[in-house]
Amino acid sequence: MDDVSYGALALALTLVGGVYTWFAYHRRGLGAGLKGAGLTLLPIAAYLTRTLRMFAEVAHAVGDWAARLVFSPVVWIGVVVAGVALVLFGAGRVVEARGGGAPKARTKKPKVRGPEQLESPPPAAAGRAPASVDDDLADIEALLKSRGIT
Repeated sequence: MDDVSYGALALALTLVGGVYTWFAYHRRGLGAGLKGAGLTLLPIAAYLTRTLRMFAEVAHAVGDWAARLVFSPVVWIGVVVAGVALVLFGAGRVVEARGGGAPKARTKKPKVRGPEQLESPPPAAAGRAPASVDDDLADIEALLKSRGIT
């Protein structure tokens, strides 16, 4: 469309809006008439700021996209793939929410012990926990003992 066509469209929309404004004023009063007048001026403002052309181009682009969507089998395959992706994503979230799907903890292989390690550890004192074998736990245990927590 050229500039004259957009001008004619803006004028036609303004005239339709003027008719609406007239009826709104007579049926519902001054407030409705003023709101209608504001809406009536919008097509002329859109024409003068060239926004009407932008709206037409956007509508044309959306129409072309919709036509390709409806008539292209490749696009429908893409829509199906997107749907499958959404279903898989949703199923993954449901499985995670239920606590499933976490990888199973691997069992550590027992270390081969030398002859000096085959002896049984000394018996623990009554009422006390056995001594920690892990260095990290020993550090935590020492910190707790220093604070008076047993």
